[in-house]
Amino acid sequence: MSGQSGAALPGRTGLLRRVFTYTRPYRARFWLSVTLAFVLAAAAPVRPLLIDHTLEDVLGGGGGAAEAVITLLWRITALQLLILAVETGLRFLFAYLTSWMGQSVVRDLREQVYRRVLSFNLRQFDTTPIGTLTTRTVNDIEAVNDIFSEGLVPILADMLSIAAILAAMAWTDWRLTLVCLVPFPLLLAGTWLFKESVNRSFHRVRNAVAALNAFVQEHLTGMAVIQAFGREDREADRFDAINRDHRDANIRAILAYSVFFPFVEIVLACSMGLLVWYAARASYGLPAAAAAGVTGDIVSFILLLNLLFRPLRVIADKFNVLQMGVVAAERVFRVLDNPDTARDTGRQACRDARGEVHFENVGFAYVEGHPVLRDVSFHVAPGETLAVVGDTGSGKSTIVGLITRMYERDSGCIRFDGRDVREYRLDELRRQVGVVLQDVFLFSGSLLDNITLRDPSIRREQVEEAARHIGMHEFILRLPGGYDFAVGERGATLSLGQRQLVSFIRAVLYRPALLILDEATSSVDPESEALIRQATEALISGRTSIVVAHRLSTIRRAHRILVMEKGEVVETGTHAELLARAGRYARLHALQSADAPAPGER
Repeated sequence: MSGQSGAALPGRTGLLRRVFTYTRPYRARFWLSVTLAFVLAAAAPVRPLLIDHTLEDVLGGGGGAAEAVITLLWRITALQLLILAVETGLRFLFAYLTSWMGQSVVRDLREQVYRRVLSFNLRQFDTTPIGTLTTRTVNDIEAVNDIFSEGLVPILADMLSIAAILAAMAWTDWRLTLVCLVPFPLLLAGTWLFKESVNRSFHRVRNAVAALNAFVQEHLTGMAVIQAFGREDREADRFDAINRDHRDANIRAILAYSVFFPFVEIVLACSMGLLVWYAARASYGLPAAAAAGVTGDIVSFILLLNLLFRPLRVIADKFNVLQMGVVAAERVFRVLDNPDTARDTGRQACRDARGEVHFENVGFAYVEGHPVLRDVSFHVAPGETLAVVGDTGSGKSTIVGLITRMYERDSGCIRFDGRDVREYRLDELRRQVGVVLQDVFLFSGSLLDNITLRDPSIRREQVEEAARHIGMHEFILRLPGGYDFAVGERGATLSLGQRQLVSFIRAVLYRPALLILDEATSSVDPESEALIRQATEALISGRTSIVVAHRLSTIRRAHRILVMEKGEVVETGTHAELLARAGRYARLHALQSADAPAPGER
């Protein structure tokens, strides 16, 4: 994942050890599941051996009195049913415990990953596809669950069962055991080939799923552009290609399963054929009593072979699931180990702030080697309004992200009320800075939820007061449901201007010490712009403000204007001073004045 390089991750054993550290809060259940694995392994051969013993007693002992035989059979049957019931209950408890642990670890891990994603610098979201992060947070973490439900502990249980069954077979008749194991080298070779084939296929499936998620998320978000330029057919063809890769990867895995499971049945049939051949050959010519013992061995060995092959059928698959869980865990831990986060190391509270801002030789680059800001210095005094203008890409909006520490500066120093912004707690700093962004994002939900961001401490009366302050209250009341109006995903039911006005209410509501308007009127209709300008003038009066704008007509009353070009401050002064210098600002003003519509045209 782009930008997710962290400390080198340990090998598979280290990854498993790290995954299992998440079981510490549930250690009692974890060790209970391990204990159950041993108990179930010991119980696996009991019933076949009991049947062997019964047949030897009944057939080899000459039968005895009819009543004694019937009583023995009833007792053996009752004991078999009791053992079966206990074993079934223990298997249910084992499966429940391992699945419960897996889901609990997934819950804890997903919460930790999501909190980590929330702490990322915005640089991460600029360089990493959102679909990829979605895959890490949802699909990959879900695969970690398989380490518990189908991975290490269930594999341990299967291995113990295999060992216990082989020991029981050898104890019953070691020669017959060796005969039954003759086809096993074929099974081991086939299992290894199956494991490698499915492992490669699962890797391709995981990569295909990540590609599908990234593609679908990106194209659903940009659907308006796709339809506007008539790209539906071409994008559908691209999706078909990615979807085809996903299907092919799954088909390769299905093919491996389709070959392996019949192959296991063939090996089992060969073992049983050898069992019957050897037992028949060995019992030929024996007295009836001795032959009865062989009959019991055959029956018990048939049952034991079925029990032996039951875990062998799935153990290779479980190893693959374990491997894929480890691979998924590695990807998840790369997110957790990503160091590119907004480090909340500050301890300073930010109360009674005045909003003073001081940039000292600040440098920043989104991509190393391509600086966006170069030695930028300026000072905004408390209560002062600073306007920042310049061409697109000159670094105006970057300044906003650096003040709020959405991005971390590469060099220089940024001070807020005389202190380095890194000395403040992040929540304290950002609470004192109100930002109206140029791209307003609204969440699915009510208008009230989007204004308060679901903060229960904010009363509806406060929201209404803020809306009246910028002239939005009457408009909101005209909407179906008023403040409870459902805005839809990304605010699709509101116009761009209305969405920016909602964002403006947010800024008014939180009463920040510093107000930043990032091109807040650059893309709205004239009526909305007039509303915003009127509210802006009332809001910035006596409040420290930074206004980033393309339209120079909106910033004439600013105390000072900062002119940016290619990441550098080229001019600073008042509107009148900059016009008198006949420099970069004067040229921008002349260009916009020439392009301005005549009265009545708007």
